[in-house]
Amino acid sequence: MKLVVAKCIGLYINLLGYIAPNDAARLAISLFSKPRKGKHTQEAHDFLNTAFQEEVFFNGTSIMTYRWPGIHETILLVHGWESNAFRWEALINKLRLKNHNIVAVDAPGHGKSGSKSFNIIDYSEYLKVVTYKFNVQAIIAHSFGGMATIFFQYKYQVPLLKKIVLLGAPSNLEDVIKRYTKMMGFNTIVTNALKAFYLQHFGHSPEYYHAAKFTKAIKTRGLIIHDPEDHIIPYRDALEYQAFYPNVKLITTENLDHSLKSEAVDQHILEFIAD
Repeated sequence: MKLVVAKCIGLYINLLGYIAPNDAARLAISLFSKPRKGKHTQEAHDFLNTAFQEEVFFNGTSIMTYRWPGIHETILLVHGWESNAFRWEALINKLRLKNHNIVAVDAPGHGKSGSKSFNIIDYSEYLKVVTYKFNVQAIIAHSFGGMATIFFQYKYQVPLLKKIVLLGAPSNLEDVIKRYTKMMGFNTIVTNALKAFYLQHFGHSPEYYHAAKFTKAIKTRGLIIHDPEDHIIPYRDALEYQAFYPNVKLITTENLDHSLKSEAVDQHILEFIAD
């Protein structure tokens, strides 16, 4: 049913593209960047209220941070699309037992952060601000949060950041947009207008934002965890990271799909952080 609705919306945008391609591109981008979920439940509120909460600002928009103090390395937890900081509850509890200094964020348009929209490029700039503010030494990131982390570290090469964990992370923005345009059934006019939008607003076309290739220039140690049954981000993206990232280890899971929530995954992360 969701696919049928997407195709119907895509047909409307296609027709609009013949008349007003810029308007069609803006509408397509708007749909692509407005999360339908990602707000906190009462359970999330209760857990996140155990942390010190502080807003950090970038370009006038706030990003909410949650901090559980500890005496060991500072670890930043970065969620993906239509999620929020609460996704890390189980891992946070384990890291607290190890007495790590823990920081988690709500992405723009998610949780208690500002903005009604989300894009991965701006997300990477927020991560830069948070990383410098809290002297982050390791980042654990899921899905689009992983791609944003690579964008940020490639651009800024923060020397204090020693370890990056990528959980089910997409390897390049062009393929993400291709999957979106295929799902929506967009024609060439709308697809080209989308590419032009990125070039106009961010200075580069989507094909520039190839996270896996960016890792060639990253010295930070990496751990990739991905599942072949991931129906959101294909397993081939993990293999692409492995092919380019010079200092990385790939762990392949079974039957965990895209969420990768399990005791085994948490244990792999804890061992990597401790190493």
